[in-house]
Amino acid sequence: MRTEKVYDCDVLVVGGGIVGLSTAFAITRAAPGTRVTVLEKEPGPARHQTGRNSGVIHSGIYYRPGSLKARYAVRGATEMVKFCTEYGIAHAVTGKLIVATERTELPRLHALVQRGRENGIPVRELGAAQIAEYEPEVRGLAAIHVGTTGVCDFVGVARQLAHASGAEIRYGAQVDRVDRRPERGVAVRTRAGDVVRARVLVNCAGLYCDEVARLTGDEPDVRIVPFRGEYYELARPELVRGLVYPVPDPAFPFLGVHLTRGIDSGVHVGPNAVPALAREGYGWGVVRPREVAGTLAWPGSWRIARAHWRYGAGELRRSVSKRAFTAAVRRLLPAVTEDDLVPAAAGVRAQAVLRDGTLVDDFLIHEGPRAIHVLNAPSPAATASLPIGREVARRALAALGGA
Repeated sequence: MRTEKVYDCDVLVVGGGIVGLSTAFAITRAAPGTRVTVLEKEPGPARHQTGRNSGVIHSGIYYRPGSLKARYAVRGATEMVKFCTEYGIAHAVTGKLIVATERTELPRLHALVQRGRENGIPVRELGAAQIAEYEPEVRGLAAIHVGTTGVCDFVGVARQLAHASGAEIRYGAQVDRVDRRPERGVAVRTRAGDVVRARVLVNCAGLYCDEVARLTGDEPDVRIVPFRGEYYELARPELVRGLVYPVPDPAFPFLGVHLTRGIDSGVHVGPNAVPALAREGYGWGVVRPREVAGTLAWPGSWRIARAHWRYGAGELRRSVSKRAFTAAVRRLLPAVTEDDLVPAAAGVRAQAVLRDGTLVDDFLIHEGPRAIHVLNAPSPAATASLPIGREVARRALAALGGA
């Protein structure tokens, strides 16, 4: 135990997305000299949730006051802008509109105003005529303007975190087995047959975080149920100046089909949210029977289906029908036509689901002997990645101190 050469590193991070790389960065900043290795199964960083989202720096307005999502998103948005400025990473603070298009949405819009104020976020309320000040082509009964929302290159952020962390990053290193011995440490074998020995393991495996937790010997009591978000690109980007969102349904963690002008000046439209037939199911043609069986074997999956089948049916309809997807967009942007929507790359959300069918609505971090597991970190995790990384690093260093 006292011989350093027994270990290849002090902390081994599984997952080279923005949360895993932020954790590596935070560990080496907080405790210089700590040896960190990151294992990423892909040939480069940020290939899944980090690199396949809208690129939005979220303000934190949607999240329950006092929750990790609220605290880390508000703090993380400010820190992300500062980080991008410091390292010359493309970003812009654009602000966004959240628009009510039906009278039934007005109470929810007002509740968002109150939530924003509780979370310390400046919000401006707009009447129907004032919407055109920000978005001339958008129509609605009322809206709120959130000035702290922005966009950035999260893949660029991930690359910079990897570089600045000083960690050893091993790409093409997929975890195959984990041997944890609380009295000694953790040994991880990759598919290539390499073995990495560490004192503490940090699991930031995203779509596979529950599987890595079980490989470690910890039962996470949640399962990742993958939801695919499908996007289009707007052929007439001049129709949208910035970011335009509908009023979300608080019963779901999804924000609805929205319009996002990115750092490349293109406008992404979406996503919807449909069950994926694989954890990396970026299209209907990607089916992995073992993963589908795992999802169906989890009782929470059936309970979600029973409780929310109407919502799910609408999402599926928008997935298979471009006309239905266009109709959803036209609620906000009446000028858009089917021909304006050009298919773009999809993403998959790693959504943790409890046994009773509850969708975990906050970030979830679980600790086991010599292991820290990040078990729920979908949106706004990219925005909140710097604070999340510090919290996971704090726990990892505490575990390292007790090892």
